[in-house]
Amino acid sequence: MNSTCKYLVPGLEKGLQLLLLLAQQHRELTFAEILRLVDMPKATAYRAIQTLVHLDFLVQHPRTGAFSLGRKVLSLGLGYIASLDLTQLGQPIIEQLRDRSQCNSHLVIRDGRDIIYIARVSGAESKINHVSVGTRLSAHRTSLGRMLLSGLTRAEFDALYPDDELPDNAGCKQEFWQMIQADKLRGYVISESFYRRGISSIVYPVYNQTNGVEAVISIMVPMSSIPAQECRRLQNEVSYAAQKLTEFIGGMSQAKAV
Repeated sequence: MNSTCKYLVPGLEKGLQLLLLLAQQHRELTFAEILRLVDMPKATAYRAIQTLVHLDFLVQHPRTGAFSLGRKVLSLGLGYIASLDLTQLGQPIIEQLRDRSQCNSHLVIRDGRDIIYIARVSGAESKINHVSVGTRLSAHRTSLGRMLLSGLTRAEFDALYPDDELPDNAGCKQEFWQMIQADKLRGYVISESFYRRGISSIVYPVYNQTNGVEAVISIMVPMSSIPAQECRRLQNEVSYAAQKLTEFIGGMSQAKAV
């Protein structure tokens, strides 16, 4: 026997067994069904179930009396998912976005005044020179940076850019702030030749549990301007990807419907 077994808490062990049972069954179970599926005395199972109901880990149907998983179990799952690496969660999402949009797709975060590409995939037919994972760019120079900065308060923005002019003579800080506020109100950025001539991008934010902008998901479109109907379709694809990652990390989506 493992030496750590002497430290087991029997009641906790029984409760976790019951939670695992309900999770594996994917349906409501009556008390009689639970007793048939677990190896524990009736009184022990009853006390464990009542404790889990009291703590909202289980809920009891008012009409049938059957039990199912409660909202506290969902919060545990979200907590686990939120603890995973953002890249690990985002990589399959941007891969699906690439497949659906046929465009280079990116997952980007902010580090101070810089943006960092933490995941990216290239479209099969793409001829655009794509950035690599780990690439840093100035936030104020890119549409992705504008969306990432939209989560800042004015005080935070002023602390980041204390001068009236942006770094490397990029323009007026106040005008840039107003542009960011317009992006924030809109809920996304469509940039046509903002960073590179002949290249457009569509950017949506990924929100964290405090409704801050955790990251952005974007696609790079090899056009100086995107036709209206194609733009609507691509917007929907990027928006869906960003909302999906937002949900995965337990955030509340603020993205506006297209």
